[in-house]
Amino acid sequence: MKMENRRFVSPLAIVLVIALAAILSINAILFYTIFRLNEEISLISREIVELQKSYTNLSLQILSSLYDEYGGATYLHGDATGFFHVEKIDGKFWLIDPEGNLFISKGVNHVDYWGDYSPSLGYSPYNKYVSEKYGSADKWAEEAVSRLKKWGFNTIGAWSSRETYDKGMPYTVILNIALEAGASWLTGNVADYFSREFKEAAEKIAMEECAPRREDKYLIGYFIDNELRWAADWRSSNDLFDDYMLLPPEAEGKKALVNFLREKYGEISSLNRAWGTSFSSFDDLLLEKHAPKTLAAEADRRGFLRIIAEQYFKLTYNIIKKYDPNHLILGCRFAYKPPDEVLYGCIGYTDVISVNCYTNPYSDDLESRIIDLKEIHRLTSLPIMITEFSFKAMDSGLPNSKGAGVPVKTQAERAKYYEEYVKAMMKQPFIIGYHWFQYSDQPLEGRFDGENSNFGLVTIQDEPWETLIQKATIVNLNAELTHLRGEEG
Repeated sequence: MKMENRRFVSPLAIVLVIALAAILSINAILFYTIFRLNEEISLISREIVELQKSYTNLSLQILSSLYDEYGGATYLHGDATGFFHVEKIDGKFWLIDPEGNLFISKGVNHVDYWGDYSPSLGYSPYNKYVSEKYGSADKWAEEAVSRLKKWGFNTIGAWSSRETYDKGMPYTVILNIALEAGASWLTGNVADYFSREFKEAAEKIAMEECAPRREDKYLIGYFIDNELRWAADWRSSNDLFDDYMLLPPEAEGKKALVNFLREKYGEISSLNRAWGTSFSSFDDLLLEKHAPKTLAAEADRRGFLRIIAEQYFKLTYNIIKKYDPNHLILGCRFAYKPPDEVLYGCIGYTDVISVNCYTNPYSDDLESRIIDLKEIHRLTSLPIMITEFSFKAMDSGLPNSKGAGVPVKTQAERAKYYEEYVKAMMKQPFIIGYHWFQYSDQPLEGRFDGENSNFGLVTIQDEPWETLIQKATIVNLNAELTHLRGEEG
C-alpha cells in the first residue's frame, strides 16, 4: 500500500502567520487613522483660517460703518475745526477729530520698520525679517497700518517710522527737546531749561519738525519729551534743586535759582536764619554747590521745582505753537505721578498730560495708578493720555528679564490683562487715549539698553500674537462706549 507524502505545518509557523496578519491589520488601521486625522487637522486648520478671515472681515465692517477715515466715532459728535482738539462733553473729556467726531486715541508705540537694534548681534533681527519679507519700508508701513486698523487701533504712537505717517492713520510725533539739550530719560540727567542751548534746541526742532506739519490733518499733536526726571527716583537721589546747585555760576539755571531765593527772602540774613548758613550775599550762592537739608531748604526745593517746570513747559509750548498753532501739545510722558509743583507748573502750557503707566496685574497696582491719575487730573483739570502700557508673557520664548512691568505666564493672560487695563482706564472721564508699547517684540539678545521682552503685538518674525490681537480688537472697538458709560458700565 502506497503512502501519501504529507507536509506538516509547524504550530509556531501558524502563530507567526497569524501575528503577522494581525500586525498588518493594525498597521492598516493605524495608517487609516493617521490619514483620517490628517484630513481632520487640515479641515480644522482651514476652518480656523476661515474663522480668522471672517473675524477680520467683521471688524472691518464695524470699522467702516461706525468710524470715519480718522478713526473717530461717527455716532458721537463735537465741533469740527479741521484739526484734532480736546472737548469736555457732559462731564467727559474727548479728543475730537478733524470731522468733528469723538475720538479715543487707541495707539501703538514704536511702529518701526527698523525694530530694535541689538548691539550683540550688530543688527535688528526684526528689520532683517521684514526687509526680506516686504522689500521696502513703504510696503512694510502699508501692511503695518492696515493691520492696526483691522485690530481696532487708530493712532501711530511715538518712535514710529515716518513711512507710517502718510498711510491714512492719525499719528503723533515725539520731539525730544530736552534730550537734544542734554537731558536723558535713561540716566536721569537734567538739562538747564533756562539756558540759551535749551531755547535754541526747542527752536531748531520746532522749525524742522513742527512747521512742515502745521496743516497736516492726520497729526494729533506733539510729545515734548519722554520720562524726564522731575524728582529723586531710581536714576538719581537728587532733587532738581540740587542738580541746579551743581551748575557753574555763569549758568542761567544757577542764576535763576539764586534769583528765586533773593525774591523769596529779600535779605541774605533771612535766608541764613532759615538755612542755618552764613552767606555774606546772595551772590555767594552762585559758587555754592550744596544746600542744607533744613525744613526751610526743603520748602525751597519744592518752590524752585515749580519755577523749573513752568520754565520748561512755557518755553516749549510757546515755541511749538509759534511754528504750529494748529496741533495739540501732548505733554512730556511722565514716568510716574510727578510732584505737585511740576503739575502746577504745566497748567496753561500743555493741552494734554501724558503718563507712561505700567502695572503689576497680580496686585492692586492698577487701582493705585488710577488713584494717582485722578489726583493729577484734580490738580490740573487737564485730560490725560496713557502713553505706554504693556504686558509680556513667559510662553513667548523671550527672557523678559529687562523692561518695564512684571511678566505674566501666557498669551491668554496678556489678552486678559489688556482688557482689564483698558476698560479700567476708559471708564475714567478724563482719560482720552491709551498707547500700547510696542508693535514688535524686542530681540532675545537685548536692545540698546538690554530690554528683551515680549512687548510686541507681533513677533520678531512679524507674526501676530493672535490671542492678544483678537482680544485687543474687541476691546478697542468698544472703547468709546466704555468711556461713554463710565463707572456705570
